[in-house]
Formats: sequence, structure tokens, C-alpha cells
Amino acid sequence: MQKENILTRDELTSEIDLLIHNLVNLSDPTGKSAVKVADGSIIDNKSFDFWEWTSGIGLYGMMKYYQMTRNQKILDRIVQWYDDHLFRKVPVEKNINTMVQMLTLSYLYEETGNKAYLPYLHSWADWLYYELPRTELGGFQHVTYGDLNPNEMWDDTLMMSVLTLTKLGKLFNNDDYIETAKEQFLLHIQFLQDRHTGLWFHGWTFNDKNNFGEAFWGRGNSWVTIVIPEFLDLMDLPENDGFRKFLLTSFKYQLASLKKYQDESGLWHTLIDDDTSYVESSATAGFAYGILKAIHKHYIDEEYRDVAIKAIKALLSNIDDTGALAHVSGGTPMGMDKDFYKHVSIDVMPYGQSMATLALTEYLKEFY
Repeated sequence: MQKENILTRDELTSEIDLLIHNLVNLSDPTGKSAVKVADGSIIDNKSFDFWEWTSGIGLYGMMKYYQMTRNQKILDRIVQWYDDHLFRKVPVEKNINTMVQMLTLSYLYEETGNKAYLPYLHSWADWLYYELPRTELGGFQHVTYGDLNPNEMWDDTLMMSVLTLTKLGKLFNNDDYIETAKEQFLLHIQFLQDRHTGLWFHGWTFNDKNNFGEAFWGRGNSWVTIVIPEFLDLMDLPENDGFRKFLLTSFKYQLASLKKYQDESGLWHTLIDDDTSYVESSATAGFAYGILKAIHKHYIDEEYRDVAIKAIKALLSNIDDTGALAHVSGGTPMGMDKDFYKHVSIDVMPYGQSMATLALTEYLKEFY
């Protein structure tokens, strides 16, 4: 199949640069996007200079772009973020979501060789492996700022902590970390992937033995679409490996439904199977990235290229002159019914910027 180039390489690079410029300057002085968590703390979900998953995903997108382009300014800004946040005297709360900063830091250590990063990488890996609470049957409990979420598994966990543990296992040659990551994939597939559609529920609770509001939440599904190709790339398993085949079976089952539910605009709805819910760009970016990466790594064939290109076009049409990506839903806790997701506010958010950066960077590979 002939590949369709939407922009020139320079034009695409300029779009990504604009996304990142917007990302690193995001802040929330009015507290509009702040989230009040269970213990009463206020969490800054929007600012790039706050240690939360929102900025952590932002850093990861920047690192992927740097690896592609070797743009020194991007690397310098990543280094600056960790200089500003890693060595401060006030400790950061370790939880499922804050763990994702260690994913980019592990790549930064490999790039710079800065041994000052090692104690943090070891300490956070140790916490995740030994101290993170587990659910019934041993799943990673989705602990967040101010809330232990006892006996709950969420699909976000695979991106924020399981992929991170995999990378740390590879970095430190620790098979225990890697085998635990593999176990977590199996448990999350068992309890979160819907057998009827291949789509993923946002979460599962062992307390009530259900999937909460049984919502096929867009961004939650996109974490899965991102993380399976990322994990397989890290692991580099043989083609006949049973675990690899199982993950790809799960992945392809999800993609079949994603193709079915893509909106005419090229975006997906925040509730994938409900076209009365609003269209949402961060999920769309995650789907585009995961599909393109899977094609480039030959995990899937060209069947889904048109789906990904349609999504890339939609993303490009929703980036304004300041580099802001439109139609991004705010931070989304667990919904107890589907209607909850329809009323999550829309804003320019660091993960939206970064997920679009991931998608466009993966598309950029087709120019080389």
C-alpha cells in the first residue's frame, strides 16, 4: 500500500515543536483544572511543572521526539524538569500515577549517564515492586494522590506503572520486575477487557466484583493501545513466544472495535461506543500512536493504516496556532455510571499535547 504523506517532514516537525512549546508552558494559576482528592489535597493536573502523571506523560512524549530528532533543546528541557523536581528536599508521594516519571528518567539516564539519577530509579522501583498495595489475586492497586482505591484495578495502571516497571527491569537486568509486569498484563486483561467487544472497561473492583460504570472510556482504552506495542518493543520477544502472541490477540481484538467506532471526523468519542458523548483528542492520539507503532514494528498488517491516517489528519486539524490541542478531556477519576464521563470538562492538558506529540512523532518515521 502506498503511504500518504499529509505534510512535508519540515511542516510536521514544526507542528510537533509547537505542541511541545505549548506543553512546557502550561500552568494553571486560577486552579480551574485542579483536582481535590479524597484526603482534601489539591492536585495540579494541568501545569507542566508539577509532579503528576499529566506532566509525566508530557515528558515521555518529549523523550520519544528527542530520540527521533536528536534535538538538543528538547533534551535540555527534559533535564531541566528533573533538575527542578528530582533533587528537591520535599519528597514526592509515590503512587501508581507519579511512577510514570521514572519511565522517562530511565531513558534519560541511558542518554546522559548521570549516576545521580540511579538512587531515585532504584528507590522508586523498589517501592513499586515491594510496597505498592496489591488487590485480591495480586493486581497492582491503583493508588493515587490521597486515595488508596483499595482492591481496585484501573487500565491507566498499565501505562503509568507496569510499563515503567518493565523498563526498569530491562535497565537493571531484573527478571523479577519483568515477570511481575507480565503478570500484571494478564490480570488486567482478565478483569478489564470486555469479551464481547475487545474494548476495555475503565476499572474493576474486587469489593463489589464489577467494572464500576462499565464504561468504555476513550483515553483509558488508548493507554492500552499505546502500552502493548511499547511493552513488546521493550521485551523483543521471539515471534513464536506464547506471551507475545497472547498480547497481540488482545490488541487486535481491541483494534477491530476501534475501527468500527471511529467517528467520521477521524476522532473517537470519549465513550467509544456512544456517539452522544463528545469527541476526544487525547484518546484519538493514543490510538493513532499505538496503531502506527504496531504497523511499523510489524505486529499488525496494513489493515489499520487508513484508520491511523484518518486520526492523524483529525489531530492536525485540531491544533491551533499556539500549538494547543482541542477536545481534550480533563483528569478523569473512576465513573460510577456512563453519564459521568460525558460531563468531564474539556481543556488544554499536558497529556493531550504529549499524546499528539507521540502520534505525530510515530508518523514522522515514515519520512525517513
